Amino acid sequence: QVQLVESGGGLVQTGGSLRLSCAASGRTSSTYPKAWFRQAPGKEREFVAAISGSGGSTYYADSMKGRVTISRDNAKNSVYLQMNRLEPEDTAVYYCAAARAPSATYYYTSVYDYWGQGTQVTVSA
Repeated sequence: QVQLVESGGGLVQTGGSLRLSCAASGRTSSTYPKAWFRQAPGKEREFVAAISGSGGSTYYADSMKGRVTISRDNAKNSVYLQMNRLEPEDTAVYYCAAARAPSATYYYTSVYDYWGQGTQVTVSA
């Protein structure tokens, strides 16, 4: 069983930065493709960024390109999301996800087998 635990969320002013972390348990999960999604109140969960098992490929939602960077450290079985120039519209619960196998449709929630409990990010105007 793989467990994912996010951290690093909080309250930040518009234009600020946050770095989210996701620690995974389970030795075999260290090379699983991973991703970040977010869900704002009253909205569906949406894709933010994804990274391949090796870290060699990264993918971003168009709305986040240029403002976020996803990275991973397989030795620590962790994935990170650096977010810059945050806006109030970025306020949401951010979730880490892991998939047992890679997929071309990495932006779909159904691709992912494991999810964290989420970390709240609030951006004040």
